[in-house]
Amino acid sequence: MSKAAIFTMKLEPDLRAEFMAAAEECHRPASQVVRELMREFVQRQQERRDHSAFLHDKVAAARASVHQKLGRPDEAVEADFAARRARATDPA
Repeated sequence: MSKAAIFTMKLEPDLRAEFMAAAEECHRPASQVVRELMREFVQRQQERRDHSAFLHDKVAAARASVHQKLGRPDEAVEADFAARRARATDPA
């Protein structure tokens, strides 16, 4: 990957000094650390978008299910899980 772009930013002198010292302590160029931070940020944002899309799809599917009257009453679900819990805790 070409490193032709230049990124300039303003920050507090204390933060810059601490960052440069921490990068030097790790024996890594500050630019490398910044690139890694940027990649991690981009990845986290993509994961958020993916998760948001996943939730949107799940909600849409649930709404469609309710609209088509494919759901089950709460009482039926509770009864099923009560029976499962009883079987799971039955010492027999």
